[in-house]
Amino acid sequence: MKTTAVLGAGSWGTALAVHLANAGHHVRLWARDEAYVEVLRSSGANAQYLPGIPLGDRIAATASLEEALSGARFVVVAVPSHGFRAVVTRATPFLSDAVLVSATKGIEVESLQRMSQVIESETAGCCRVVVLSGPSFALEIARGLPTAMIAASTDATAAAAVQEHFRGQGLRLYVNADVAGVEIGGALKNVIAIAAGVSEGLGLGHNTLAALITRGLAEISRLAFAEGGRRDTLAGLSGLGDLVLTCTGSLSRNRQVGVALGQGRSLDDILSSMRMVAEGVRTTRAALALGARHGIELPIAAQMQAVLDGQCLPLDAVEALMGRRQRAEVDG
Repeated sequence: MKTTAVLGAGSWGTALAVHLANAGHHVRLWARDEAYVEVLRSSGANAQYLPGIPLGDRIAATASLEEALSGARFVVVAVPSHGFRAVVTRATPFLSDAVLVSATKGIEVESLQRMSQVIESETAGCCRVVVLSGPSFALEIARGLPTAMIAASTDATAAAAVQEHFRGQGLRLYVNADVAGVEIGGALKNVIAIAAGVSEGLGLGHNTLAALITRGLAEISRLAFAEGGRRDTLAGLSGLGDLVLTCTGSLSRNRQVGVALGQGRSLDDILSSMRMVAEGVRTTRAALALGARHGIELPIAAQMQAVLDGQCLPLDAVEALMGRRQRAEVDG
């Protein structure tokens, strides 16, 4: 058995730890708050983020990065994008010959780097990096419900190692060398999911949702291609698959944000009532900046940013999108 460290004890990190433990691995689950770790240890569960799921005796919670990383062959980073760099920086001195697995879907607002790029810049390329992405809700992973995901890396050996290590009841992994395409798909689907939620909150029906998903995929594909990704990647699990799940699933936090916006609630009110992070709120601004860098238009993201900033009412954003100049469906 190879020891695995999971950095981040929110819903996603905990779910991955539970899955890995159920697959027969020993897992060290790291959280920055010692008091929070004591609750995990004493209760044997993460009632705050993943209620009803026992941690089991193969998971050891710790607030020490050194303890968590000691001898770990696989290190999963599952913290929100805005805290990702700081955790990787703190972890770097304790890394040995580990494979780093990025389980975070987002774009860093300040640098516009994808999470794999953040890892590479902070570790000076000393570790092999694999991106874990695809259509997956934490609760369903923890329950062992059938799920298919992507292990993406330019290092085929590392991707295959993660594919094998993570395999267990309920989880099937496919490998992909297109890291940029996989990461852009995973990040931007959250932006489109906010728009899908707005559509539902406004009661606009299934036609609107289908249009948003389809044109959202075109928007994501353009940016992924500009970042060096392959368009066909976006037709797979980390593109269309993740987009459909996040735009339609009731467990999607980004969709929940959009529904509340469509119902007239303010963003501050919505976020203050949420325990978990909705990555799309930050990713929207980062995606627009990255699109501007590449000279790419992202109309859905632009309208969602206007709504998030309170500069535009949700219904006005829909009307602005519908009133745009008509064009060919496929880019020339």
